[in-house]
Amino acid sequence: MLLSKYNEESVLEAGCDEAGRGCLAGPVFAAAVILPQNFKNEILTDSKKLTAKKRKELRVIVESQALAWAVGRVEPKEIDEINILNASFLAMHRAIEQLKVQPEYLLIDGNRFTPYKDIPYSTIVKGDATYLSIAAASILAKTHRDEYMEEIDALYPNYDWCNNKGYPTKKHRAGIKAYGVTPFHRQSFNLLGEEQQLNIDFS
Repeated sequence: MLLSKYNEESVLEAGCDEAGRGCLAGPVFAAAVILPQNFKNEILTDSKKLTAKKRKELRVIVESQALAWAVGRVEPKEIDEINILNASFLAMHRAIEQLKVQPEYLLIDGNRFTPYKDIPYSTIVKGDATYLSIAAASILAKTHRDEYMEEIDALYPNYDWCNNKGYPTKKHRAGIKAYGVTPFHRQSFNLLGEEQQLNIDFS
């Protein structure tokens, strides 16, 4: 069972997590979630440990029972401009700023973060497997991003995004070699997985 609170006192906490950091294509998504103090769920954990079906079921629960939740994203062009680490922080900031309830404390999955306004925070390695609010954020970030990648797969069906969600699978990279890149590819990434990439037109 994951922990429900980080602070002992009654502090309104928002858990934050991102999805899609290691992808070759698509935005990086992040979610911020404020759960009720009495929220309990035996299944909720790190989204990577769950099936797609379970994640979808939990998304409905989180979105219906959270005190507040929001999802932010940073587009591939922005990722290329500011790098993926800063883009992950920015996506979290965009999620936090959309919350209908102002959090008093932020729980961030990972070991680094750029402060958001003057809200105090803690970074927690493997926080999505430790705290319910971060696990809830991981569910929303993952499911919203997967849904987005399935939608744009219809626009560019040669990259198998419906299955790989933009991650560097063999089929995805084979699609890049055969058909080139799309506006959704992160041009600053090693798209082909080779020391010397092929001469691809990124315009």
